Amino acid sequence: MQEDKGKCPKLFLHSCCAPCSSYVLEYLSQYFEIIVFYYNPNIFPESEYANRVREMKRLIQENEKNYQNKVAFLEGSYDPKVFYAMAKGMEDLPERGERCYHCYELRMREAAKVAVQMGADYFTTTLSISPYKNADWINEIGERLAKEYGVSHLPSDFKKKNGYKRSIELSEQFGLYRQDYCGCIYSKLERERQKNER
Repeated sequence: MQEDKGKCPKLFLHSCCAPCSSYVLEYLSQYFEIIVFYYNPNIFPESEYANRVREMKRLIQENEKNYQNKVAFLEGSYDPKVFYAMAKGMEDLPERGERCYHCYELRMREAAKVAVQMGADYFTTTLSISPYKNADWINEIGERLAKEYGVSHLPSDFKKKNGYKRSIELSEQFGLYRQDYCGCIYSKLERERQKNER
């Protein structure tokens, strides 16, 4: 991972939420200068989106002194129409299926594109920390986008080596808001159905 001697490589990190980012930032800030990129047009409703952005900023501010290298924040555009256009025809598919694959790609594509504009050495996403997310899909998408955009992808499965467990500990430590659904309206409806069935 080491670039030129004495130069800290720059990582463009797509973030889905503060709880998932907590451990990833703790771990990766040892090796990289990080730009956290918050791009999630899938999130519903807008108030939920605003809440997650606020928590992400708070996590970085309150934890700044603990990061070994600089961590900055960049918010992408929030346009749910982009997500709904991508999900067209896949609205009724179950969670963790084809719609989710395309949603990973939608967000990672924007991250790869902006990573190039920002002059980053690598890009990756916090998505793989979730036990509900398919790390093989995420890495396959990342490698494909790396070739397409000409920026290195940092392969990851952050849930391993107790990464997910550590993210829960850090969320409790910082009192982070932990949502109970992935983010989109379809995951919210599925979660509500599961609650009603109990």
